Amino acid sequence: MKTFNKLFTVLILALGSSTLKAQQDPMFTHYMYNTLAVNPAYAGSREALSVTALYRSQWVDFKGAPVTQTLTMHAPLRNEHLGLGLCILNDKIGPTNNTSVAIDFAYIMKLSKKSKLALGVSGGINIFQASLNTLNLDQQNDPSFQNNISNHTTPNFGFGAYYYRERFYAGISVPSLMQNSYSVVTDPNGVTLSGMQQRHYYLIAGTVLNLADNLAFKPTAFVKVTPGAPAEADLTASFILMKKLLLGAMFRSGDAFGALIGLDITDQLHVGYSYDYSYGLQTFKYNQGSHEIMLRYDFVFFSKKQIHSPRYF
Repeated sequence: MKTFNKLFTVLILALGSSTLKAQQDPMFTHYMYNTLAVNPAYAGSREALSVTALYRSQWVDFKGAPVTQTLTMHAPLRNEHLGLGLCILNDKIGPTNNTSVAIDFAYIMKLSKKSKLALGVSGGINIFQASLNTLNLDQQNDPSFQNNISNHTTPNFGFGAYYYRERFYAGISVPSLMQNSYSVVTDPNGVTLSGMQQRHYYLIAGTVLNLADNLAFKPTAFVKVTPGAPAEADLTASFILMKKLLLGAMFRSGDAFGALIGLDITDQLHVGYSYDYSYGLQTFKYNQGSHEIMLRYDFVFFSKKQIHSPRYF
């Protein structure tokens, strides 16, 4: 782990601070289908019990690369102005593993016959673990890696706003308001190092434009801003054929480009796959790209004869 140790030292010197900060939230190429994971105000917006599962394997064949799983479910309550959701996320990077569980609550307001605005809050816990003493270091007595972090549990809260119509949506959110510390270590030179959860600010937007009877264009965007890292933007352009098949391309600023494919197997079940290739980091020389698999199922409420179809967001 000589490369990792050198990188760690360079980051400390570059920051010129006693606190080490980094970008920590996982990324998703299928962000437009995994909205509840980044904005609690999305809860209940699909007017059915909607369950989404996503698996992401980043930088395949690169040892210690991120692997992320999310499971979200949400539905409107009997009161048409209220939505409730649950989000479970597990993110493993090298010797670290972060699991979060959050309950989402949204208040939905009708602005007009065709548009709605939802305000959402979330509350939950983060469970962080790090097996630091399993690393193969060039300096085995480095105090920064002597102690493991086991089931470090911290609370968390989030907020979001989500505006939507049948063919357009836009939202802003801060899914993790609290900046919890993971650990504090003092090295032999008296420098204090701390791991801290950074606050992320998200902006999402998308629309659907009909080009022909059986062809629609679906552009979407996802912007992430956090202290200590450059702002990052995901731009995706997708085409929907026959109201069932989705083919798209994506670009992530300073990081990756890739492709998506999705299929509405039924009005209720959607399956998607994406592949993206990182060009912005030296790691692209040593990995086989990143893969995502996504499944979403909308359960029909017994009080309704059918789900409105197609459902773009």
